[in-house]
Amino acid sequence: MLNNGQASAPSAAGQRSIPDLVDLPRPLYARAESLWAGSWTPPHSHDWVQFSYAISGVLGVHTPEGSFFAPPQWAVWIPAGLEHQVVTSTEAEMRSLYVRSRDCQWAPPRCRVLEVTALTRELIKHFCQLPSTYPEHDSAEARLVHVLLDQLAVLPEVGFSLPLPRHARLLALCNELIRDPGLPVTLHEWAARLGTSEKTLMRLFQRETGLSFRGWRQRARLLASLNALQDGSRVTDTALQCGYDSTSAFIAAFRNLFGFTPGELFKQ
Repeated sequence: MLNNGQASAPSAAGQRSIPDLVDLPRPLYARAESLWAGSWTPPHSHDWVQFSYAISGVLGVHTPEGSFFAPPQWAVWIPAGLEHQVVTSTEAEMRSLYVRSRDCQWAPPRCRVLEVTALTRELIKHFCQLPSTYPEHDSAEARLVHVLLDQLAVLPEVGFSLPLPRHARLLALCNELIRDPGLPVTLHEWAARLGTSEKTLMRLFQRETGLSFRGWRQRARLLASLNALQDGSRVTDTALQCGYDSTSAFIAAFRNLFGFTPGELFKQ
């Protein structure tokens, strides 16, 4: 019998195992995992929705459309059939819900980052203690599941994602900045490397990612800062590493994206 709360064991290379499930025994199935720094899954997909929630640490979910990041108390909603990888640069506590597609038809068919409310956190905590084949019909457990699904349906979406372009040469430049977020490459220099004008590159960036060059680079830098901050790096050191000239500018941009200062976010 499958049990809620099972954790996968690490391999020498940091690869996590993927549950060998053919189908879900109930509308919801839970996994509670303690993830080690540098853990990852190979690219995979499944026939049900995955809702991965970080109690502590930062989860990264990489898909062909882009990357999605969940700081503590946020979650990534991964639609059924979407190929993805889940990675953690630091240690993390993760709670995952697998949801049968027919039980969440209200959800849009795309990857999203959602804010986990206090009520939803408590419902998930309680649900993770149930057996995978909990009683159905008019049982207390089934009513809990209905309430939890109702709460998942109304969680607010946040913009902790980094869309990736499909244009091959532009994607190569974006990956370069992801690897080194503090790289001081200007729009003029990028345009020269692509053999185009700044205006053309700006239009291409907007069309391919939905963001301006400046907006995309800022989001890439702020998302890159999460792991360093979670690992205990000083705010000033993180700001400089991510390409900011001043700590105050970094904190202001961080608050604008996440709604909290770095200190406030990781105190939650």
